[in-house]
Amino acid sequence: MKTTLIACTLIATAVSVSAQFKDPRRTKPKPNIIVFLVDDMGWEDTSVPFWDRLTDKNKRFRTPNMERLAREGVKFTNAYATPVCTPSRVSMITGMNAAHHGVTNWTSPRKDVNADAPDNTLDSAPWNQNGFSPVKGIPHTVYATPLPALLKGAGYYTIHAGKAHWGAMGTPGANPYNMGFLVNIAGHAAGHPQSYLSEENYGNMPGKATAQAVPDLEEYYGTGTFLTEALTREALKALDEPVSRKQPFYLYLAHYAVHVPLQADKRYYQHYLDIGLDDAEAKYASLIEGMDASLGEVMDYLGNRKIASNTIILFMSDNGGLSLAPPRGGAPHTQNLPLRAGKGSVYEGGIREPMLVKWPGVTKEGSVASQYVMIEDFFPSILEMAGIQLYDAVQTIDGKSFVPVLQDPSVTDSLRTLVWHYPNKWIPDGGPGINYKSALRQGRWKVVYDQQQGTAELYDLVADIGEKRDLAAVYPEKTRSLLTSLSQQLQRWNAPMPVLKASGKALPWPENKR
Repeated sequence: MKTTLIACTLIATAVSVSAQFKDPRRTKPKPNIIVFLVDDMGWEDTSVPFWDRLTDKNKRFRTPNMERLAREGVKFTNAYATPVCTPSRVSMITGMNAAHHGVTNWTSPRKDVNADAPDNTLDSAPWNQNGFSPVKGIPHTVYATPLPALLKGAGYYTIHAGKAHWGAMGTPGANPYNMGFLVNIAGHAAGHPQSYLSEENYGNMPGKATAQAVPDLEEYYGTGTFLTEALTREALKALDEPVSRKQPFYLYLAHYAVHVPLQADKRYYQHYLDIGLDDAEAKYASLIEGMDASLGEVMDYLGNRKIASNTIILFMSDNGGLSLAPPRGGAPHTQNLPLRAGKGSVYEGGIREPMLVKWPGVTKEGSVASQYVMIEDFFPSILEMAGIQLYDAVQTIDGKSFVPVLQDPSVTDSLRTLVWHYPNKWIPDGGPGINYKSALRQGRWKVVYDQQQGTAELYDLVADIGEKRDLAAVYPEKTRSLLTSLSQQLQRWNAPMPVLKASGKALPWPENKR
C-alpha cells in the first residue's frame, strides 16, 4: 500500500523518541489513545439510549459494540459538536471553538472555493473557507498547533485512518502527515467518499473519479470489501508496528460512514429491509451497523493483543444525523425525533451527539455523565490523558478537559457556556435552525439567535429536549442575559458574520439586533 510505504520512511522518527515511552514521573506506561469518530451519526442512531429512556428509534438499530463500550465506560448524554463536519474536526484538532477558528462551514476539497449556498440578500461571512493549516500564512485558513503533532512529540506513534477534511487541496491542511501523523490511511481533502463499494474502487473508476474518490486502498478493489471494513483492517495493521515495540499509540479512526452516498453494507442491509424499513433507511442502518462492527473489531484487537487495560477509547460523532429527505427516508427533519431538526441546524438534532469514553482504571463501568461537553474539549482532555502538562501551542484553547467528569460522572458545571455559530448558508431551502444561526447553552437554558431576522428563542432543555416551547416571551430577562453573553463571546473571538449586500455591512451582533 502507498500509505504503508510512506509510513515506513517515518519509522526512524518514531524510534528516535522511544526513550520517552515511559515518563519517569508516571508509575505506568503512557496510555494508548483511540478516537473513534463517526461522520453524520445522530444522537439516537444506536441501540444505546443517550436519553433517560429507550426510544423506538433506538430499537431500530443494532449496535452491540456500542452497548459493550457503554457497559465498560461512561456515557455522555449531553455531548455536542457543531452543525456540520469540518468545524467539528478543526475544533477537535485545535481545541478552539468554531466561532474562534473561523472554519464555520464545511470546506470544499477545491482550494479557494466557498461552499456557502448563494443568497439574494446576504454575502458570505469572511470565514476560513480553506480550513485549518499547521503552517502560518496560508490565505483563508486558521493557523494552529495540531493535537497529533503534540502527541507525536511526546513519544506517541500517530495513525490517521479514514476521513480527514481539515483543509482544501493545495494547502497544508489537506495532508494528515502535516498534522503530525506518522501513518495516513485514505485521508485527504474531501468530506465524503465517492463510493463505499470496492466494486467501484471506492470511486477510483477510470474516467469517473472525482475529488471525493477515496485514496490508498487499491489492494481492496473488486474484493467485495466495504469501505468501513477496509479502513478497519488497515488501521489494525498499522497498530501492529507500535504494539510490537510497546510504543504508546494514538489512533484517529475517522470513518466516512455514515455520510452520504447512502449505499448498502450488504452484510447487514437485508435485515433492515426485513423489519420494514424503506430502502434509504435500510441502507443508512446498514452503515450504522457496519460502523459498530468496526468498533467491535478494534476492541477485540486490543483484547487479543493484551493491551485493552492500558488503552483509552473515545467514541464521538462530528454533527447530528442527516434529516434531509431525500436522501433520507421519511418526512424531512423527523429522523432525529424527539430532537428537533438534524445536520446543519443549531437545534439539538443538529448538534447533540452519542459520546462514550472508556479509560480503564479511571472510568467506572456503566456510568452516565449528564454534564454538557463540547467537541473542542477533546484537545485538552486527550493531552491530560497522555500526561502532557506543558506544551507549546500557538492558539488559545477554548476547550475544557472532561477528565474530572471521567473520574467522577456526577461532576456538574451549570455556569459554563457552550457556543455555536453558523454564519453560513448550508442549503438553499433552509430548514429548522439551518442557515445563519447562533446559539448558546448555559445550564438548562439555550438561546437560539437568527442572525438574518435578528430574533431570539429560548428553551429549557431539561423540561423540553425537543425545543417545542419557545420561552423567550415568558423569560425576557433570561433571554437578554444569554444573548448578551453570546454577543460578547462572539466579539471576543472576532467571529465572522454575514454581510448585507445592500450596505456592505456585517449583520449586527445579537445584543445589537435590528
